[in-house]
Amino acid sequence: MLTLEELPNPPTQEYSLQTNLNLYESPNCKNLVTQAATGRQLRLLSGRDPAGIRFAARAIEVCLCEDGYSGWLPHSSTSALQPATTAYQPQKYSRAEIEQKIPQIIAFTRAAMQCPNYYLWGGTVAPNYDCSGLMQAAFAASGIWLPRDSYQQAAFTQSIEIEELRPGDLIFFQQTARVSHVALYLGEGQYIHSSGKDIGRNGIGIDELSEDSNEVSRAYYQQLWGAGRVMTSYQPH
Repeated sequence: MLTLEELPNPPTQEYSLQTNLNLYESPNCKNLVTQAATGRQLRLLSGRDPAGIRFAARAIEVCLCEDGYSGWLPHSSTSALQPATTAYQPQKYSRAEIEQKIPQIIAFTRAAMQCPNYYLWGGTVAPNYDCSGLMQAAFAASGIWLPRDSYQQAAFTQSIEIEELRPGDLIFFQQTARVSHVALYLGEGQYIHSSGKDIGRNGIGIDELSEDSNEVSRAYYQQLWGAGRVMTSYQPH
């Protein structure tokens, strides 16, 4: 385990992950907020000066480069950080290029469903995902980045009418004051998503956009908020 002072200081001010890592919502590292897969990059918040970095006895606050998401990294995980040789550069995609990748994105979610899994709040790494984590991972596997949370994904996508849905579009649901769930449209009225046991099956499954289908489909249909189309890859500010 490296201390904050012992971490190498890369010229890019970014670190590359050598293994999958968990990030937490606070320095006590009790509640998972997101995960980061091997190969992703992060930076320490507030620069390299220990006096300016938010850190605690057990964790350092970091920000993931691909989606701008922040969280607390346990000191015990710092050995998995290596100085990044180049700074993260978001890749641009046109809508036409994204459309070509839709079959791969759908295939990713179907393959994820075939593995034993359960709904994991904050999960973005196989086999256990939360709803937006599955969407982010599926698109990222094809090089396309989405924001991390479902309400952020709703704001990022181009709003479309439900009648305009095409395979690869996102469907959003609202249980609280803002969008709180997301699914991937497969076509023919079906969508795939990772749902929690309080409403769903505690894992990845396929449901129907209908109030006349199974119990899970009916429950989510009552929370239907809208739909969105991914037009480009996310570029954090």
